[in-house]
Amino acid sequence: MEKLGLLRDIDLALHLPLRYEDETRITPIGLAREGQVVQCEGEVVECRIELRGRRQLIVRIEDESGELLLRFLHFYPSHQKSMAVGQRLRVRGELRGGFFGREMVHPAFKVVNEDTPLADSLTPVYPASASLPQVYLRKAVASGLKRAALEEVLPPGVVPADLPTLREALDFLHHPPPEASLATLEDHSHPAWQRLKFEELLAQQISQLQAQRERARLKAPALTARRGGLHEQLLAALPFGLTGAQQRVGEEIAQDLARPQPMHRLLQGDVGAGKTVVAALAAAVAIDAGWQCALMAPTEILAEQHFRKLVGWLEPLGLKVAWLTGSVKGKARQRMLDAAADGSAQLVIGTHAVIEDKVKFAKLGLAIIDEQHRFGVAQRLALRKKLASMALEPHMLMMSATPIPRTLAMTYFADLDVSTIDELPPGRTPIVTKVFADGRRDNVIERIRDEVETRAAQAYWVCPLIEESEALDLKNAIETHAELSIALPGRAVGLLHGRMKPAEKAAVMAEFSAGRMSVLVATTVIEVGVDVPNASLMVIEHAERFGLSQLHQLRGRVGRGAVASVCVLLYTGPLSQTGKERLKAMAETNDGFEIARRDLDIRGPGEFMGSRQSGAELLRFADLQEDAPLLQAARQLAPALLDRHADAARRHVERWLGTKAEFLKA
Repeated sequence: MEKLGLLRDIDLALHLPLRYEDETRITPIGLAREGQVVQCEGEVVECRIELRGRRQLIVRIEDESGELLLRFLHFYPSHQKSMAVGQRLRVRGELRGGFFGREMVHPAFKVVNEDTPLADSLTPVYPASASLPQVYLRKAVASGLKRAALEEVLPPGVVPADLPTLREALDFLHHPPPEASLATLEDHSHPAWQRLKFEELLAQQISQLQAQRERARLKAPALTARRGGLHEQLLAALPFGLTGAQQRVGEEIAQDLARPQPMHRLLQGDVGAGKTVVAALAAAVAIDAGWQCALMAPTEILAEQHFRKLVGWLEPLGLKVAWLTGSVKGKARQRMLDAAADGSAQLVIGTHAVIEDKVKFAKLGLAIIDEQHRFGVAQRLALRKKLASMALEPHMLMMSATPIPRTLAMTYFADLDVSTIDELPPGRTPIVTKVFADGRRDNVIERIRDEVETRAAQAYWVCPLIEESEALDLKNAIETHAELSIALPGRAVGLLHGRMKPAEKAAVMAEFSAGRMSVLVATTVIEVGVDVPNASLMVIEHAERFGLSQLHQLRGRVGRGAVASVCVLLYTGPLSQTGKERLKAMAETNDGFEIARRDLDIRGPGEFMGSRQSGAELLRFADLQEDAPLLQAARQLAPALLDRHADAARRHVERWLGTKAEFLKA
């Protein structure tokens, strides 16, 4: 029950059926049609165990119109007793035509008398876990529904007039009468469903508005760029000019930093759009104002990439940069911790090691989170609390190359300020994406051999697993590395995966970056941040197993130089509908924002106020696109409710969200 989040009476009341079974009528056995799910009743005339390859329990029942065979492949001794000859059974299942006449395999059954009453409403089937039987869940939900406080907390005139009360809506949805329209129940258009969706959207809107207002009351250090300061020195020292989009976004961030309220901004730009330099300029503003900056990246490879770039840009200007990841140990780690704590390290770069309790900052003014969707909401909250001792919040700049559904959907709600770098630096070549079934794997290897030998090109080959797994029959990185080493004699083929030590990973990447390695076989550790301009070929094996944003990130590792680049997606059939849609999206567009929009359509908006980033959202009932009119109404009502009926608004949010509203702060 806890796994399903069913802790309070209100949780049980809001645990709505997936579907319904009609147990309100009996179909005579002779009138039931094959392929139908029906409920029949009859007397047991035979009950025996049969050994036909495996033990089976065979039960035959009959009524005035005919007879029916029941077949049980899994059963207990108690089943035989309850279905003994002479007992009256009520059974429900799909009717099939069998060799021995019509039958049901594993029907639901119960022992009844001639006068046992039928159900007077449709029987709910609830979402459950494997160890939780429907019978138990139905009883728990029914008692929770009775006990739940479902009084109307919203003031009169708020709920649209044509919708039922919350109590009426929930009673109806848990126990619809036999004549209820199954179509309107299943497509969630029934007024009872509309009432729930409206309530949920209103709670979500109030909660987001509260979070925004709370954030506006928080204090942050005002960080102003000074004339001739670090910001301008860095701009002058860069070996390239900024694009118009980079300049525009840089100004938006600088304006935010100058305010005494914490910035809460998402910087999104497609793979390779130049987000790192914008982040470096923001860091320069913070450091110039006498504060520290922290940059957190999801993997050591990406953190190291940032470290190299930023050290190259900032150390010549006299800044000290500290490096903090899980692999920095002993005295070296202590030196870094001391430098962060006493303020001598103006910029601290690392992985999630940066948010550990032991890491103290003298004056953290700006926190930059790269690939923000790779961090849990709780981790982002931890970074924001690093200035608590000064009763201040650091400014937050989050970066993403592919806006994932949760972030994309939150931008619909204007909960984050969003800056977009919508142009690529000059000199980038478009990437051609091709989709092949894995039967053409040999042709792909042949193409790589040609490219490597004739054009001295470099290639990535990405595998989803490190070594053979019995559960998943996937080509693994180790096996593929051996295969390509044989196919490319005289050429260096490298291997990179998450179980290697940091020093080994760094050595492999250095060889590949220097061009001394033709092919790099890797798991998804290369997903973000790896920048090798000469690499123009990318093969992603079992592409159907990857999410859209992950595929787009991987593809972004090529196309970084002037050479035309190709990304090959190898898949193993048969493809699911979702798999087909993902691969189609990849073949049709290179635009990260279009990819994100399609990802939203395929996966759903994510759990807005929870720490999960996608999948079944906290908005369990409402749909952002289908229920746009309800969302609009909720958005308009939220400010007035908070201003004029604060207690009602608080009780409404508490009922629907409990403690989850805390996650909005991240």
